[in-house]
Amino acid sequence: MREVVFDTETTGRDPLTGDRIVEIACVELVKLTPTGRTFHRYINPMRDVPDEVVRVHGLTARFLADKPLFSDPTVVDELLDFFEDSPLVAHNAGFDRGFLNQELELAGRAPLPFTRFVDTLAIAREKFRGAANSLDALAKRFMLDRDGYDLAARKGAGGHGALIDSKILARVYLELRGGREQALDFADEPALETGALGQIVFPARAARPVPLPPRLTEEERAAHAALLEELGADALWRKVAA
Repeated sequence: MREVVFDTETTGRDPLTGDRIVEIACVELVKLTPTGRTFHRYINPMRDVPDEVVRVHGLTARFLADKPLFSDPTVVDELLDFFEDSPLVAHNAGFDRGFLNQELELAGRAPLPFTRFVDTLAIAREKFRGAANSLDALAKRFMLDRDGYDLAARKGAGGHGALIDSKILARVYLELRGGREQALDFADEPALETGALGQIVFPARAARPVPLPPRLTEEERAAHAALLEELGADALWRKVAA
């Protein structure tokens, strides 16, 4: 199954009051595993970027001034091509969905339905009730720093970015879905047959042409017999042997 993890950076919190997307990034997953394909664009919001927001993601209006608009085909068309019809995974998906659909509407495109989105924040809140479930908290809980992610850097000025956040979220999403074993592919393994009521029936295997010789020595056999004598008639070994 193909899914797309994505994240946005914006000029603020509310697209309905004029805030815009300034960065968007996506990571492609197949069977919960990143394929290496990514999408990443900086976007000119055609407005100022408040200082308090710059401190979060480090993207100033001056840096963004020569970047394409969201409506530019290199952004909106290539983004939708990357999305295809796959589920879209985001942390606090309602936030990103609101900004994304606002930009799509301004670009004359149809909004994406609610059913396309998977919210990892909702999954985490169900799984870890009462605990901190920010992306940073989940990355720390799953010890992503052991895999080379610089979680400390995210706490500094400009430490957030859509691409690194998407890559972190891809790992967090895998863990939320059950861990690495969920991504194992057994497609090349021989299929097991199923019998009545769905129980697994293992295929019969041919007997060895020559039985393996016993590995128990006479000394070990004698020592075991002596131990049974010491344990008496009620020894568990006697009941098992019977």
